[in-house]
Amino acid sequence: MSALEFARRIRNRQHAIGYWVVLDDPIATERLARLGYDYVAVDAQHGLIGYTGIRNAMLAIDAGATSAAMVRVEQNDPFAIGRVLDAGATGVIVPLIDSAEDAAAAVRATRYPPEGRRSYGPMRAQLRVGPKPAEANESVLLLAMIETPQGLHNVAEICATPGLDGIYVGPSDLRLAVGGETSTDPAVDEVFEQAVEKIAKAAEAAGIAAGIHTPNGEVARRRLEQGYTFASVASDLVHLEQAAKAHLSAARGDL
Repeated sequence: MSALEFARRIRNRQHAIGYWVVLDDPIATERLARLGYDYVAVDAQHGLIGYTGIRNAMLAIDAGATSAAMVRVEQNDPFAIGRVLDAGATGVIVPLIDSAEDAAAAVRATRYPPEGRRSYGPMRAQLRVGPKPAEANESVLLLAMIETPQGLHNVAEICATPGLDGIYVGPSDLRLAVGGETSTDPAVDEVFEQAVEKIAKAAEAAGIAAGIHTPNGEVARRRLEQGYTFASVASDLVHLEQAAKAHLSAARGDL
């Protein structure tokens, strides 16, 4: 699937399922990217991975010729956004978006003039995304994360931002934002679910995609049935630990 085809799929609110990578291991990432996920997202914010690792992850994902390569950047910054796009990302997920102004700034960072202020230097991206500025503008996705009290309050205005392709829920921070004492606090389940529903409806009303991070495939399926249009599943580090623990328990006869 080309970058443009994937971008159109997300913009058209077609269902997509992705995987989340936090480890700096391109060989593992390449194997994951061959499993059939629609996209693989590399986490440059909380992941254990730097720029060289991001670049190598893009190579690994593209080698599979199956999944689109996404990156969650460190922050809403033109340099952070521009360099992962130059490395070949088909789109970026930008954290901590509090307002329509924040979202508009992120849009400008992903688009070449006159639509934005992205600097032209697609070192690797020119091989597959673009390279003409207008083509790149059409092929690159921008997703804004809704995960703060301000972002939740302003979600309708954020979703209405021109050029924004979709929003993405960070459930851990969102649970804290609605009053949770921890990122998994069950005491706020009801208000958390209300927030998740509010975000999905705001995206639908604006005609943009709505995505969410989930802990497993079952929850991902439930969120898609709930109205979300794409969902990411867990992460490589989480699954590595879960699999190793399960095998240890089996070997010890704990199961």
